[in-house]
Amino acid sequence: MSVPVPAYGGGSLSDLMPSVLSALGVAGAPPALELPAMTRCVVLLVDGLGAELLARHPDAAPFLSSLASRSLTSGFPSTTAVSLASLGTGLPPGEHGLTGYTSWVEEVGEAVAWLTWTAAGGREDLRERLVPEQAQGLPTVFERATADGVAVTIAAPALFRGSGLTRAVLRGGEYRGAHTAGDAIAQAVLGSRTGDRSLVYCYTPDLDLIGHVRGVASDAWLSQLRLVDGFAEELSARLPRGTTLLVTADHGMLDVGPGSRVDYDTSPQLQAGVRVLAGEPRARALHCAPGAVEDVLATWQAVLGDRMWVARGEDAVAAGLLGPRVTAQARARTGDVVAVATGDVAVVRSVQDPLVAGLVGHHGAMTSVERTVPLLSTG
Repeated sequence: MSVPVPAYGGGSLSDLMPSVLSALGVAGAPPALELPAMTRCVVLLVDGLGAELLARHPDAAPFLSSLASRSLTSGFPSTTAVSLASLGTGLPPGEHGLTGYTSWVEEVGEAVAWLTWTAAGGREDLRERLVPEQAQGLPTVFERATADGVAVTIAAPALFRGSGLTRAVLRGGEYRGAHTAGDAIAQAVLGSRTGDRSLVYCYTPDLDLIGHVRGVASDAWLSQLRLVDGFAEELSARLPRGTTLLVTADHGMLDVGPGSRVDYDTSPQLQAGVRVLAGEPRARALHCAPGAVEDVLATWQAVLGDRMWVARGEDAVAAGLLGPRVTAQARARTGDVVAVATGDVAVVRSVQDPLVAGLVGHHGAMTSVERTVPLLSTG
C-alpha cells in the first residue's frame, strides 16, 4: 500500500504565495504557478473549503463556483497549522518544520500544539521557551514582499494577533485584527487600497469549525458555505478596480462515524512501546521507546490493516510526504512510525483529548477529499 504525495513544486499550497510575489514583481525563484502580472492581490483562505466539497455544492456557492478554477494540494499532513505555515513561508513542511497538528519538539521536551503554541493537552504558553521567530526563522513571504516595497496586510481574527503561529509564519505585514466577518472584509478592502502595490491575506475560520462539530454532510455546514460564498462575493465587489482576488483553502474534510474511531487511550495493544503519540486522528506520528520501533510498526499494521498506511518515519520522508528537502529538525518531529488514514478511520484519544475525540469532521490524511484544495480567481 502507498499513500499519495503532495504536488510540491508544481501545484501545492506552498507554491502559491511565491507565485503571487512573482506576479507582483518581487524577484525570486521562478514561479511554480502561472499567474498574470498584478499590482494588487487579495488571497482569501477559507479554512476547511476542500475542492471536492465545493464541487458537490455549486448551488450553495454560486459566486465561488463561477470563478476561474484549478486545484492545489495541501502539504502533509492536511491540517491547518501545516498549511498556514506552508502558505506563509512558501515552503513544504520538511523545511518550515511545523509537521502536524501537534509535533514532538525535542528542544522543549513537549508535544507542541502549533495552533495555540502550547503544550499539547495542557495550557502552558510556550512562546518564551519556543520563541516563534526562532522556531521558524526563515523569511516569510510577507517579509519578502514588504522588503520589496509591497504594502502587506493580514486581515484575520483579532484573537490571533501576536499568537505563536502568527509570529512564526505570518509575520511581515500589518496585522488588522477583525472582530466579525464584516470587519474582516472591511480590513481587507482597506489594506488592498494601500501603497502602489498591495498584498492582503484574509482568513475566515467558521466553515472548518462547523465541519468539525456538525460534519460536512450537515445542514449547518451547507448553511455556512452559503455565508462563505456571500462573504467572498462582497469582498470581491468592494475591492479596488484591478485587484485580483484568489480564494483557496488549507484542507478539505470528511465525516468519521463513532464506529470508525479507534480509541488509543483504551487500547493497551496500540500503546505498547509508544513513548509519545503526536499528530491528529487521521495522521499520527508515533515516537517509540528505544528498541520498540519494529514491534510498534507490526502491531499498528496488524490492528489497523488497510485502513491506515503505517510505515517508518524514514519511509514517509523517502516517499516525499514532507517535500523534496527535509531538515534534521523536521525529520525528528515526523516520528519513528507514521500512521496515515486511507479509509474510514480516526485514531482518537478519549481521555487525553476528549474534545477532538468527539468531533464529527476530520482531516489530516492524504485522501483526495482531504488534500485537494481549490484555487479560484477573479482575474
